[in-house]
Amino acid sequence: MRSRSKSACPVRSVLDGVANKWSILIIDLLGDAEKMRFSEIGKALGDISQKMLTLTLRLLESDGILSRKMYNEIPPRVEYSLTEMGKDLLPNIRHLIYWAKANMTQIEKNRISFESNTLK
Repeated sequence: MRSRSKSACPVRSVLDGVANKWSILIIDLLGDAEKMRFSEIGKALGDISQKMLTLTLRLLESDGILSRKMYNEIPPRVEYSLTEMGKDLLPNIRHLIYWAKANMTQIEKNRISFESNTLK
């Protein structure tokens, strides 16, 4: 995930943060849970590296989509939750996930067809 700089298109800058696969999945996860710890999010996603998880969580926090609460304990405990803006975004994310699930089979068929046609 690259760092965001000022873009000629502000909408693209916003979408860069919330429309990547990890952000979408994290927002969906936090929509089902009031709060989650770093390790819980990582386990739920399965195949995300710690570095990518850290970068994505920081990005979402910087955009105000999620909040991070650190507890002064040993070992330190950090919990993430959706902000009001994140909760407002959630139905849109879920609609996109629903669309992907509903069209997954056809998209896979289209990809196979495309690949076989381009190899000819």
